[in-house]
Amino acid sequence: MHREDIDPRFFGDRLAYSRAVLVEQPRRWLVVAGHEARDDEGGIAAVGDVRGQLRLTFRRLAETLDKAGFTLSDLVQIRILTVDIEAVTAHYDAVLDELAAADCRPASLLAEVRALSDPRMLVEIEGLAAQ
Repeated sequence: MHREDIDPRFFGDRLAYSRAVLVEQPRRWLVVAGHEARDDEGGIAAVGDVRGQLRLTFRRLAETLDKAGFTLSDLVQIRILTVDIEAVTAHYDAVLDELAAADCRPASLLAEVRALSDPRMLVEIEGLAAQ
């Protein structure tokens, strides 16, 4: 597979995302449903803590990717949905840290929605991975 990041964007000195990601001749694709900050018992964790929910959601994404033989660096697109865009942008360094640690440069979307499936959820992230 060949991957080319189109028009990568930097925040400060950190690469955060690409406006587009060209993938030529992938062997495998993985469509990843929305993930949220669930604890090991299935309950919503870090209630009221957007930074905690962002970090745990990325951990849950990584676990799902790993089960399918992928890593966070294989993500070519993510969509971050939130009920509080001001809180997420104030803590966006948590997203940047997760992406940088994984050498992940996806095309991305951040959008505010009226509600998520559980009122305690502040964030939901879905993605598309390719190898």
